[in-house]
Amino acid sequence: MARRNEEVAWLLNDIAELLALQGESPFRIRAYTEAARTIAAMAEDIEELHRQGRLEEIPGVGESIARKIAEYLVSGRLRYYEDLQRQVVPGAAELLRVPGIGPARAHLLLTRLGITSVAELRRAAQEHRLRELPGFGPKLEERIAREAARVGERSRRLLLGVALPLAEEVVTRLRAHPAVVAADPAGSIRRMRETIGDIDILAASAHPEEVVSAFTSLPMVQEVLATGPTRPSILTRDRLQVDLRVVAPGEYGAALQYFTGSKEHVVALRGLANARDWKLSEYGLFDHAGRRIAGRTEADVYHALGMDWIPPELRESRGEIEAAQRHALPHLVETTDLRGDLHVHTDWSDGHDSLERMVDAAVARHYQYVAITDHSPSLGVARGLTVERVQAQRRLIDRLRERYAPFCILHGTEVNILPDGSLDYPDAVLAGFDIVTASIHSHLDLPHDRMTARLVRALHHPYVDVLGHPTGRLLLRRPAYELDIEAVLRAAAAAGVAVEVNGQPDRLDLSDVWCRRARELGVLLVCTSDAHSTRQLGYVRYAVATARRGWVEPDGVVNTRDREALLAHLRQRR
Repeated sequence: MARRNEEVAWLLNDIAELLALQGESPFRIRAYTEAARTIAAMAEDIEELHRQGRLEEIPGVGESIARKIAEYLVSGRLRYYEDLQRQVVPGAAELLRVPGIGPARAHLLLTRLGITSVAELRRAAQEHRLRELPGFGPKLEERIAREAARVGERSRRLLLGVALPLAEEVVTRLRAHPAVVAADPAGSIRRMRETIGDIDILAASAHPEEVVSAFTSLPMVQEVLATGPTRPSILTRDRLQVDLRVVAPGEYGAALQYFTGSKEHVVALRGLANARDWKLSEYGLFDHAGRRIAGRTEADVYHALGMDWIPPELRESRGEIEAAQRHALPHLVETTDLRGDLHVHTDWSDGHDSLERMVDAAVARHYQYVAITDHSPSLGVARGLTVERVQAQRRLIDRLRERYAPFCILHGTEVNILPDGSLDYPDAVLAGFDIVTASIHSHLDLPHDRMTARLVRALHHPYVDVLGHPTGRLLLRRPAYELDIEAVLRAAAAAGVAVEVNGQPDRLDLSDVWCRRARELGVLLVCTSDAHSTRQLGYVRYAVATARRGWVEPDGVVNTRDREALLAHLRQRR
C-alpha cells in the first residue's frame, strides 16, 4: 500500500494553494500541482523511492520539490510549508475549503470585508454582504452560504478510500499476532459507507493486554492517545485516529454485529429479541433466564433470531431484516464477478501510465477485457484527444490487440457532454469507438431543468453506451449538480444506456440509494475504477461496495459479462 503518496500529494497541493494566495507565478504553482497529481496516481511507494534516492525520477519532481518531500517523509514536518502558512493572511487557507472560493476571491473577502473564517463567510453570505463584491452576485452568494454550512460536517469525515486501507493494514498486522483470535474493521467502514466518521477496529483475544501492546506499537503509530485494558486509541503518522476494542472470543460475533451497526439496524434486532423475552447486546444473545444463546459468530446471532446472515453493506434498516426473515436477500455482486473494467485513462490524456502498462495491469487482474476511455478535446486541462490523436491511438490499440489476444482491448472514449446535451465528437468519430461513455466535466452550475435536459438529450444519442459519474458530485468537496436524477434514470432505462458506478473514492457516483432505484427501473449499471494509473485499477472495489449497498446483483452489472457476452451487448447497441 502506498498511502503516503496521497499524504505527500495533499501537502504539495496545499503549498500550491498558499503560493496562489501570495500571487506567485502560475508556473511555480503549476509545478507543485503537477507533482501532486503524478504522486497521487503513481503505483510506486514514494517512501521506497526516497529510500532509493530516486525522488527526482518522478515526472515533474525536480531537486527543490524532491528535497521538500524528503524532509517531510523523514520528519513528518516541512519548514517551508510552515513558513508559508505564517506568511499568508490568517483565515485565507480555511476559506479555500469552501467550493467556489479560489485564491483571488479569498483575498477579496479578506481585504474588502475582513472575513477570516468559514463561520464569518457564512454569516456574511446570509446577511447578503457578498453580492456587492466584484465577481460575486446573488447566485454565487447563495451557493457560498450553502457550501460554507457544509464545510464543518465535511471536515469531520474521511473518504472510504482513505479510511479503509488504513483499517485493513491495522487488521492485517493484528491478525498476525499470536494472541489475536480474530480482527475486523467495524462501524461504517465495515458497512462500506462512502464517508467515515471514526476508524474502529474490533479484535478477539483471551489476552487483551498483549493485543493492546501490539496495537500501540504498530509501525504507523505517531502518538498513543489512550491506553487501557481493552480500549486503546492511536494517532497515525497520517494524522488519523484509530480506536481498538478487544473482546473475549465467545463474544466476538455479537460484538462485531453490534459495533458494525447501523444504529437503526441494531435497534431493530434488539426489538426482535425483546419480543421473545430475550436480550441482545454486544456481549451476546441471551434467553429469558440469562443463558447465552448465541454470540461467538454473527451468523449464530442472526440464525437464532430466525433469519439469514445479513451482509454488512445492507445493514441500514432499508428492508434487509424483512428480506432476511423471508430468506430473500439479494445475491450481491462481488469484485470477483467482474470480467473487466470499462473506464480507464492513460497518459494519452490525463492518466499517469502508458496504454501498454494499463493493459498489462488489467491482464494481471485476470480480466478478459479493458476499455481505454481517454478524454475528448474540449477538456483541454485533461489533454483530451483530437480526432487525429484518436486515430493514432486506435492504430496503437490495433497493434496491441494482436499481442494480447485473446485478451480484448476496447477502444473507447469518455466524451464530454456539452452544455446543450450534444457530444464533443462528431457522429462519424463516435461511430468508430467500441464503447462510448458520456460524462459532464464543465458548466456544472446549470439550472435544474437545463441540466436534466442536457443529460436526457445525451442519453438519447445513438452512440452513447454508458452515462459516466451521472451526478457530478465530489465527496466532501462538491455536491451533485442540480438535476432530476429520477428523470435521468428513467431516460437511461428508455434508451437502454447503462449508468456508471464510479469507483474513484471521491466520487462513488452513482450513490448507493440511486443504484437501488436504477435497478428497480431496469437500468443496467457499470462498476468501474475510472483509473488514471495502474494502482487505481483497484478502485473498482469501491464501485462494487457502493453497488452492494444498493442491493445490486451480478446480472445488473454490465461488466460481469464475459468477453463474448459484452461484445454482443455492445454490437447490439450499434
